Amino acid sequence: MHFIDLDLARRMEMAEAHAGRECAEACHRLHTEYPVAIAEIAGGIAVFAGVDSPVTQAVGVGLQGEVSDAGLDALGEFFHRRKAPSAIEVCPLVDMSLYEKFAARKYHLLEVSNVLLLDDLKAARISEKLAPDVTVRIATPDESKLWTLTVAQGFVEHFPVTQAMLDLMEGFYYRPTARCYLAFVDGAIAGGAAVSAQHGVCGLFGASTLPAFRRRGVQSALLATRLAWACEKGCDLAVSITQPGSISHRNIERSGFRVAYTRTKLILSPS
Repeated sequence: MHFIDLDLARRMEMAEAHAGRECAEACHRLHTEYPVAIAEIAGGIAVFAGVDSPVTQAVGVGLQGEVSDAGLDALGEFFHRRKAPSAIEVCPLVDMSLYEKFAARKYHLLEVSNVLLLDDLKAARISEKLAPDVTVRIATPDESKLWTLTVAQGFVEHFPVTQAMLDLMEGFYYRPTARCYLAFVDGAIAGGAAVSAQHGVCGLFGASTLPAFRRRGVQSALLATRLAWACEKGCDLAVSITQPGSISHRNIERSGFRVAYTRTKLILSPS
């Protein structure tokens, strides 16, 4: 079992930071009309992919050492000059003085999320008796829009299915380090999910099940398939980010993941 220290947190956070960068770059290749900007600032990676995009944020800030006032000013300016809130995902293993600097600039708490870790991918507690009527396979390139729509519809209770959201999620499909999967129940499409590999870190994301097929073992099958892919890629860590106490959190913990730390998202609106 890995001890949760700064080096481990840096690996996990920077894997996500690079994933956000890849997603924005892929989205821009598909839809050049969407403005995209990426910058390495204050030890992390800041991404802009639209004012309302979930990947418009900075990840990894403060994990490479002390952040200067000039660095934090540049971080805020990166977002504000694009009319977007300055949104920063902060790992609790940064120096506490960084929180004080954000507070002095009037950043406020937007949300918290749990970063869950599995550091023995072959020991995941996933039932060997997976539901026989559930099958999972890689989504082919001509199914990229089908995968995007399926995953988006599985999240409809939390995020409206807008064209901008669909365009962004299609960028998930075309990330070079990722694989996207579709799940079926008795041959009917039931859900989808994605996985990526960054420097030995398996990132699990985009998992959703259509309402009519929930509690049928779809997520267990998707998780088992993605972890097997990550093992083939040589990953030694798997990471999933969930809302504390959510159904997703519960399902991930049941599979052997543990909470590595709870992350805070700080935000400052443009003046």
